[in-house]
Amino acid sequence: MNTTSQRLLTIALMVFMFSVGALAGGFQLNEHGARAMAQGGAWAARAYDGSAIFFNPAGLGFQKGNSVYLGSTIIMPKSTFFGPLPSVNETKMVDQVFPPINLYGTYAVNDKLVLGLGVNNPFGLGTEWPETWVGNQLSVKVDLQSFFITPTMAYQISDQLSVGGGVNIVTGAVTLSRYYIPGVKVALDLSAIGYGFNIGALYKFTPELSLGASYRSSVKLDATGTAKFTPDIPGQTPSGDAAAALELPSTAFVGLAYKVMENLEFEADYQYVGWSSYKELLIEFKKDASKNSRNPKDYENTYILRFGGEYTMNEFQLRAGYLFDNSPVTTKHVDPMLPDANRNGFNFGLGYKINEQMHFDVSYLYLKFDQINAVGTDFDNNGNPGQTFGDFDGTYNASANLFGFNFGYTF
Repeated sequence: MNTTSQRLLTIALMVFMFSVGALAGGFQLNEHGARAMAQGGAWAARAYDGSAIFFNPAGLGFQKGNSVYLGSTIIMPKSTFFGPLPSVNETKMVDQVFPPINLYGTYAVNDKLVLGLGVNNPFGLGTEWPETWVGNQLSVKVDLQSFFITPTMAYQISDQLSVGGGVNIVTGAVTLSRYYIPGVKVALDLSAIGYGFNIGALYKFTPELSLGASYRSSVKLDATGTAKFTPDIPGQTPSGDAAAALELPSTAFVGLAYKVMENLEFEADYQYVGWSSYKELLIEFKKDASKNSRNPKDYENTYILRFGGEYTMNEFQLRAGYLFDNSPVTTKHVDPMLPDANRNGFNFGLGYKINEQMHFDVSYLYLKFDQINAVGTDFDNNGNPGQTFGDFDGTYNASANLFGFNFGYTF
């Protein structure tokens, strides 16, 4: 295998694990309930519905009765690439639609203790570029999925304080297709399971003013699966068993909410994301360890600022919000396969109370990414800093439209 081919394989494997359409910081998703989404995700200090299992499990302690809250967020990303330099050719990413789910159920054991179960997709998405585009040896199609199954418990200690926590059971799967060299296509398929936990507290200083905080641990995923090359070239293409390790970052929310009047309330949240857990990507080929690749990433810990509010008019609730998501990717690690950038999000939505038991929420989020100019990243034949691979310098522009909807039922 020549040096260029090994570099291409290294970068493509980076994509296969981590390129997700530049929709959220790194490859994180935070839209796990239409009511919260419409308010910029500023929800940790209120957490009125089942999505508290994600935003702040302590919110369940103030909820009375039993409930289900079910929905999805339809995500439609768009991205263009100008390059590789010095050309100014434009390549558009293939249009795709992603429907991550969020499912929550709660059960009140008594006036103080509430049990819950949530299922959602906090990390995922993918990219697809034209089959014949100039970068088809870097990536054609990537699909990354994760499912968090979260049994949760909350307890209302007093009229002012509730605490909660749960266990995260995480499954992940990723597939990639690309051209390894002209005429030779590679398909990778890996999966993993991991475990973590989440905790939270919510304190009401007054009926109008509340403070919420929550923490979700990192999760280590040791993925295993196969690498298949078509055609398989003995001695050059390491078909067979493959493995990779990924540590999903820890996250934390701190939020302050204030009810200005009976039908109007606002909240501001700070979300911390521990992306420094993503230090490197090591791909191991069981057939030939000499072809293993190690890629330093050195993501930085980062944050998201969230602001939102809700106004109630009879059976309707009008909502709006804003978020700023700071990218974790350092300048020297921006590469053509994960051109992450800071982004601004503009949100609005509507809630409708059908009757005393049923309600419906819809939301819309427009994400606009800062333009990012990618420069050549240095790799040697094992993916370590050394030799220059700069053939895909260029400029990326991206945006996304997200539509959320949820149905809630209490009983």
